[in-house]
Amino acid sequence: MIEKFKSTATFLKERIKNEPEIGIILGSGLGGLANKLEDAIAFEYKNIPNFPVSTVEGHSGKLVFGKLGGKNVVAMQGRFHFYEGYPMDVVTFPVRVMKFLGVKYLFVSNAAGGLNPDFKAGDMMIINDHINYFPTNPLIGKNYNELGPRFPDMSKTYNRELIAKAKEIAKQNNLKVQEGIYIGSSGPTLETPAEYRLFHKFGADATGMSTVPEVIVAHHMGIKCFGMSVITNGSEPADPNGETTHDEVQDVAGSVEPKMTLIFTELIKSL
Repeated sequence: MIEKFKSTATFLKERIKNEPEIGIILGSGLGGLANKLEDAIAFEYKNIPNFPVSTVEGHSGKLVFGKLGGKNVVAMQGRFHFYEGYPMDVVTFPVRVMKFLGVKYLFVSNAAGGLNPDFKAGDMMIINDHINYFPTNPLIGKNYNELGPRFPDMSKTYNRELIAKAKEIAKQNNLKVQEGIYIGSSGPTLETPAEYRLFHKFGADATGMSTVPEVIVAHHMGIKCFGMSVITNGSEPADPNGETTHDEVQDVAGSVEPKMTLIFTELIKSL
């Protein structure tokens, strides 16, 4: 596996101008940030050796290199999900490659369902911790000491310095941000009302089908992580008879994207 990570990283290094120090993973409806990169070079996933291909609507499937906030970055415009049928080593493959590209920071975003009754659709939540409710863990199997320890400590998975800076940036720009715990589960079904209640009792504030595997793997390799969720629906729907659809999730996420992009850009600029 390590040879695969290295060969993919080498393929990309030979085709880009500057090696990135910051990786960005963009969630459903949030891929527009990649269009803000200066001097951008984009690779379709299907043209990158060993890369899988995203099958989800709202994920365009490109790896984009360029500058954001004056820093060299690489952005995944579309991620891979466990529910697509990929094993965890495939879901997290791009994050492993990022490490061999030189990435030291990982910024992740996602569209998430709100569990906290104080959260409203359209809110942004800084992730300060997560719960892994997937049926597996991306670190199961042989551990390679070159990548990280067998039993990584997870007490400070989301970098506290980055969280503090992001909150200050939001305050300076009069942007409201929530802060809370994200719980990740397999999907692809959206949560039942009973699951919403259960997840909230667990202590989670937002729920989704991504982020946790990528962050576990990044943290395992010593990459500093920062995450934000866009809350696409509240724990109590405005219309009790209504249903949440993927289209609605994308629409809400897209409407909030400029605010999230501002926070990401200013935070990257401050590094």
